[in-house]
Amino acid sequence: MTKKVILTGDRPTGKLHIGHYVGSLKNRVELQNSGDYDTFIMIADQQALTDNARDPEKIRNSLTQVALDYLAVGIDPQKSTILVQSQIPALSELTMHYLNLVSVARLNRNPTVKSEIAQKGFGESVPAGFFIYPVSQAADITAFKADTVPVGDDQEPMLEQTREIVRSFNRTYNQDILVEPEGYFPTKGQGRIPGLDGNAKMSKSLNNAIYLSDDADTVSKKVMSMYTDPLHIQVSDPGHIEGNTVFTYLDIFDTDKAKVAELKDQYQAGGLGDVKIKRYLNEVLEGVLSPIRERRAQYEQNMDYVYQVLREGSEKANIIANQTLEEVQDAMGIDYFK
Repeated sequence: MTKKVILTGDRPTGKLHIGHYVGSLKNRVELQNSGDYDTFIMIADQQALTDNARDPEKIRNSLTQVALDYLAVGIDPQKSTILVQSQIPALSELTMHYLNLVSVARLNRNPTVKSEIAQKGFGESVPAGFFIYPVSQAADITAFKADTVPVGDDQEPMLEQTREIVRSFNRTYNQDILVEPEGYFPTKGQGRIPGLDGNAKMSKSLNNAIYLSDDADTVSKKVMSMYTDPLHIQVSDPGHIEGNTVFTYLDIFDTDKAKVAELKDQYQAGGLGDVKIKRYLNEVLEGVLSPIRERRAQYEQNMDYVYQVLREGSEKANIIANQTLEEVQDAMGIDYFK
C-alpha cells in the first residue's frame, strides 16, 4: 500500500514548550511510528524571518534548539525527514511561480493572515514576505506532494489557500501535477493548552510557558505560580475547577483519570489546598518531561550529530523538491535549455 505523505513543522523563534508537545509533537511521533506515512518535518526558518529579518541570530540559535526538541521527544531521523526550509532553494522558486496565480485581494481575505497581522501590530507596515507566506506555505506542501497536513482549526484557511493554488495551477497548465492536501486535525481537546497565567494560549511572547528544556527546579517554580481559583483562599473553601489551570493540565497529562476525578471532588467540596494539587501536578509533569529532558541533554552533548541530521534531511528534501520544480517548469514550458 502506498504511504501517505505528511508535511508539518515549526517556526524557529525559540525553544518548544509543552503546548507544542500536546498540540503537535506527540502526535507526530505517533504518526511516524505508525508506518503509514512518509513524514517531512520542516524547521521553517525562512517563514520565521518574515517578521524577524532584523534579528537573524535569534532564528539561527532557535533552529538548533528546535532540532534538539524534535529529537528529544522521539522524532526519529530514520523514520522522519527533518529539513531546514532555507536549504531547499526550489521552495523559493515555486513560491514565485505560485504568486502569479494569487491576487493581492485573495491574500487580504485570508482570515489567518489578517488575525496574525493584527496580533503582531504591523498596521500598515506589514513585511511583504509575511503577507505572502500562505503562498510560501503552499510551495512547502506541494514540493513534497504532501497529501496530509496536520493543522489546528485556525490554520484551515491556510490549507484552503494551498488547495486553491493547486487547482489553479493544474487547470492553468492543463496538468495533474500538484496534489491537493487534506488537513489532519487533532482529536478534540488535544489542541492548545492554556498558559500558566490562565491565558487561553501558551506562548513564548506571553512568557507563560513550560519549555521542554526547562530543568526540574524551573518546572516546579512555574507550576507553583500557576493560576488556579482566585476565590479559593482558605483550604476549607469550596473551589472551582472550571478555568482552573492546574486541573486543566491534570486532565491533559495525568493518565490516572480516576485520581483526577477524586481530586476534583475534594477540591470542589473544600479541604484540598492549591499547594497540594500543584505538587501533585508537578509530579505528573516530571513523569512526562524527565525522559525528554534527559534525551535532550544527551543530544546536546553531540551537536555534530544534530547538524548531520539536519544536513542529511535537507539533502534528501532537496532531491524531492527539485523533482517537483522540474515538473512545474515542464508544465509551464519554461525549461528553456533542456
